[in-house]
Amino acid sequence: MRIADQAPQISGEAVNGLHSKRSETRQIQRLIPVLDQLYVDFNHPDSATDPIHIVRRFARDDDREIVGFIAAALAFGRVSSVLQSIERVLAVIGPAPAAYVRRFDPRRDGPAFAGIVHRWTREADIVAMLWLLRQMIDRAGSVEGFFLEGYDGGAADIAEALDSFSTRAMALDLKAAYGRVPKRPGVCYFFPRPSAGSGCKRLNLFLRWMVRRDALDLGVWKRVSAAQLIVPLDTHVIRVGRCLRLTAYTSPGWRMARDITASLRQLEPGDPVKYDFSICHLGMMNACGFQRSQGDSQCPLRGACHPRPRAARPRTPSRR
Repeated sequence: MRIADQAPQISGEAVNGLHSKRSETRQIQRLIPVLDQLYVDFNHPDSATDPIHIVRRFARDDDREIVGFIAAALAFGRVSSVLQSIERVLAVIGPAPAAYVRRFDPRRDGPAFAGIVHRWTREADIVAMLWLLRQMIDRAGSVEGFFLEGYDGGAADIAEALDSFSTRAMALDLKAAYGRVPKRPGVCYFFPRPSAGSGCKRLNLFLRWMVRRDALDLGVWKRVSAAQLIVPLDTHVIRVGRCLRLTAYTSPGWRMARDITASLRQLEPGDPVKYDFSICHLGMMNACGFQRSQGDSQCPLRGACHPRPRAARPRTPSRR
């Protein structure tokens, strides 16, 4: 038998799949210049209203870590409401947030948060969050130190580290904050897990602020790789992500967040969430016309986006 006869046969389906993958890669690569320009347009502190600007008011890294966690935890709902809630919490905490948390006692200090609510988050949940942050610092020296207890620098992404972080956080004492701890305490909303399917938007937002460094992100944490970060998935990132065909998923959750990040990683392998702020705020400006009558008429990514989703394939009638 000739050597050539021993070569493995590649099916037509496999060849078509390979061509499709190469086509998708080329399509994503074409986004580099338009997304780079969008990044430049937004990469300055005055580009858009965002909770990170409150965090940037503080100069010390330990204060930024604490304020960053609080701000990211409350970053759901309308921006004006988010900013107001963050400011109300900080008005109680005072000008030295890290020092406040290091000595925080829920029984002594908790009553000062009476009446501070944010959507379904109650004052007791905010007290519980601060109490958990205090315990993290007592145990590991910082929130970063606590996070690193479950972090693997060789992992493909941050999924397992987030799972570990949230699981260990919810195993800390909550009785001092709640008294009788509810079956599902509200503070658990601040500590979701990828393994449960959550997109973990607010934790990924916090990590972006802490790990990346540019004109907006703070780079407080030094021992977590930006290459492992996952995009903070919200309605705006979903809309723009689908319009740019960065994901094939239609339902939000961890799989979609990881899929969008995988596409962006092809553009910036060492910094896949580089474009998150600009993509998110493009959506917040209602410039993205995905599934809207305006199409791409107002979109700065016009020509690179696909405001009309792909038509679903017609189903072949089954024969019985």
